[in-house]
Amino acid sequence: MTDFFKGISKLKFADLETDDEFCFHHYDADEMVAGKRMEDHLRFSVAYWHSFAWPGGDPFGGQTFERPWFSDDMAGARLKADVAFEMFEILGTPYFCFHDADVRPEGSNFAESEDRLKEITDIFAAKMEATGVKLLWGTANLFSNRRFMSGAATNPDPDIYAYSAATVKSCMDATKALGGENYVLWGGREGYETLLNTDLAQERAQAGAFLSRVVEYKHKIGFKGAILIEPKPQEPTKHQYDYDVATVYGFLKEYGLEKEVQVNLEQGHAILAGHSFEHELAMASALGIFGSIDMNRNDYQSGWDTDQFPDNPREVALAYYEVLRAGGFTTGGTNFDAKLRRQSLDPEDLILSHVGAMDVCARGFKAAHAMLEDGGLENARSARYAGWHGNDLASRDLGSIHSEVRGQAVPPGPKSGRQERLENYVSRFT
Repeated sequence: MTDFFKGISKLKFADLETDDEFCFHHYDADEMVAGKRMEDHLRFSVAYWHSFAWPGGDPFGGQTFERPWFSDDMAGARLKADVAFEMFEILGTPYFCFHDADVRPEGSNFAESEDRLKEITDIFAAKMEATGVKLLWGTANLFSNRRFMSGAATNPDPDIYAYSAATVKSCMDATKALGGENYVLWGGREGYETLLNTDLAQERAQAGAFLSRVVEYKHKIGFKGAILIEPKPQEPTKHQYDYDVATVYGFLKEYGLEKEVQVNLEQGHAILAGHSFEHELAMASALGIFGSIDMNRNDYQSGWDTDQFPDNPREVALAYYEVLRAGGFTTGGTNFDAKLRRQSLDPEDLILSHVGAMDVCARGFKAAHAMLEDGGLENARSARYAGWHGNDLASRDLGSIHSEVRGQAVPPGPKSGRQERLENYVSRFT
């Protein structure tokens, strides 16, 4: 045991009568909703990178956090793991997620970095066995090191492509060894800053080949989890090959991978792409590639990805409504890809940020379930498209349609979409 969270006990559920901030007021892991425990619906996960590896910097300022494990050696990595699993137990979160660079320091070469990852993997395995905490997904950091400044899979240098492929292989091995339920590919640098030095066709072909090799390796090692792509627009490059759900789906179709790869969707990234979170979730569901979510929020007065903890039950309810319409999570879950503000320095802040987020998600989820059970939105949607039920219009040729319309004495008129009524309906639940 460490003393980082000294004095903080495992959190419990309490009703709204208490003003104790170190408890859940809405999230009851054992509450039954539609025949399933709340914990099993939401499948909460802590992001290792933001909670334990991020030093508190932003585009305009450096490190503000001082953590006892902030050292570039394996002793710090082992202490970090101790603190992380203590926090998982305090919160009662069933899952966590990590990049390789979050959990081990960079070695002098690839072999040393991989050996360090293997050592931490063994440590994680023992802690997971002791605590029951599971791995939602693993991934590789192919963006922070300067070698990835021009991308990983799309890098113009074949040596960087090879290093990236080897890194993903080692991270997939670690994820499988830990029983991870998904493996995520996040192309933080897969894009360009200027077209003047970019061969779009070449880079797209590289990205397609890279993802195809990932899928091949998944089957070779018998990894049963899902392969997920996380769309990421706007930052840090001006063009991305994985901009949003529709872009990713087009890419998957091009390389015949639409049945092999799903998406991990983040609220903040959806906003940067000019969409709502629920839009991206609904699109992924409609295309059959919905996998998992990163739950956070952006500051709507800032133009970049601020990764704040969710605090708006209505927004969360609309997101979980689409998750439920998609059938709920299978291998996916709710990962808090969110970080403290740079001024939130205390260990208690790290705990309470997750407490608030878990409560907001529970409130939103229960509202979403209540709306789906009530059926108001689905009934309104069905009524709006009622004219298409049993209608063969879409399969008819233009000539027959033209003849029918020409014979009509009165042209069709518009019908109300009733948006405000439906917004009011959502407000009744949220």
